[in-house]
Amino acid sequence: MDKIKFLIEQNIQDIIAFIVEDEKIDYDKAIDKFYSSKTFEKLNEPSTGLYRESAAYVYELYKNEQLNGAIQQNEQ
Repeated sequence: MDKIKFLIEQNIQDIIAFIVEDEKIDYDKAIDKFYSSKTFEKLNEPSTGLYRESAAYVYELYKNEQLNGAIQQNEQ
């Protein structure tokens, strides 16, 4: 379980950095935005397996959630 927590924390750090960069907001505001998202909730549920995905992938889910109000995967 410690490995899973580590992977989740790494993803969270990277995603917050992406939010800061893309939205030009400060770190604390980025934390608040991400922590209040459904994407954050799903990332913290090991049963979803989302922690195994790259931070970039999870960030795309977050951005889609912000645009659409729900987590949606883009079909390729």
